[in-house]
Amino acid sequence: MRENEHSNISILKEIAELLNEETEIVTMLKGALVKFLNGTNFETGWIFFIDAKGRSELVVHENLPDALEYKDCHYLKKGGCWCVSRYRNEELKKASNIIECQRIESAIAADVGDHAGITHHATVPLQSGQERFGVLNVASKDTIRFSEEELALLESVAFQMGSAIKRILLTKQEQEMALVKERNRLARDLHDSVNQLLFSVTLTARAGIEMSNDSEVKETFKEIQHLTQDALTEMRALIWQLRPKGLENGLLEAIKVYAEMLGLKLHITVSGVLQFPSRIEETLFRVAQEALNNVRRHAGVLEVALYVTVTATDILLVIRDEGRGFVIDKNAKLLSMGLQSIKDRAKSVGGTADWVSEIGKGTELLIRLPY
Repeated sequence: MRENEHSNISILKEIAELLNEETEIVTMLKGALVKFLNGTNFETGWIFFIDAKGRSELVVHENLPDALEYKDCHYLKKGGCWCVSRYRNEELKKASNIIECQRIESAIAADVGDHAGITHHATVPLQSGQERFGVLNVASKDTIRFSEEELALLESVAFQMGSAIKRILLTKQEQEMALVKERNRLARDLHDSVNQLLFSVTLTARAGIEMSNDSEVKETFKEIQHLTQDALTEMRALIWQLRPKGLENGLLEAIKVYAEMLGLKLHITVSGVLQFPSRIEETLFRVAQEALNNVRRHAGVLEVALYVTVTATDILLVIRDEGRGFVIDKNAKLLSMGLQSIKDRAKSVGGTADWVSEIGKGTELLIRLPY
């Protein structure tokens, strides 16, 4: 066996060990790309994730020349791209030499920095079985074409990366399923214990009202009954948050049922077709839950307007009330728990959360999520 074949096998083993470590996908890909470049004649590389709609995202890059790294990799992220186009059309099946790259050419033409002799690149799809994730691109100084041996090595690394991505996604899926099971268990426990106990206290307080002739005692029992009813409402809302019922009938139906449970009248306006990935759907539902909880607790009104607008690239969810409103100190470092939760949930899927509120004029919450 030739020396370079020994070297290639060693590199593949090292990358395989790295990819088997428990870590986040981007961190894993970054480490594997660094290891690959350090052990081969390839000098620079970058990875695009490409979703089912063909939208590409630059997620990892290493050792880019100044021209390609200019302004947060502006020229790698913009314009036409042969490799991404071939990937979208399902024509990119294996590691290939790129005859020309419009993005590299645009960066060179713009004269925004040294391109370090990088004019062409090789590309390979990242996939596991029939499931595809994106492309890995690599390049070297003054190199127009890579040898069959180099392309074969690139293809082996891409296969390892694709398998590792799939493994991490499956692990996350298993973790999410375990979380759902735990939520269901907690919801059952709360319903069977605390919820039933509160209901019993309510019945006892009602009996105390009817049996007592003392007005002060009656008022005490009435207060107990009122507080217990509020606690029951809160408990049922908590159970709903742990185990939402109704999502199987659609997002809007689930939100509507939750609003009814809180005693709120919900006015819904929809523009576009509501067909979202499950993660986006649950995020929208959780955000709407938190927003409706805030209205129930703080707004002092029982009517809420909800607007959903779906475009080709994102979803806009607006929840508006005409309640008390509030003012947030712009210098405050921490938001309220409810607003912070909404902001964090939106951010977790790459979205944004903003709000407009004024004392006596209500509050408008605006959530924008890509999908």
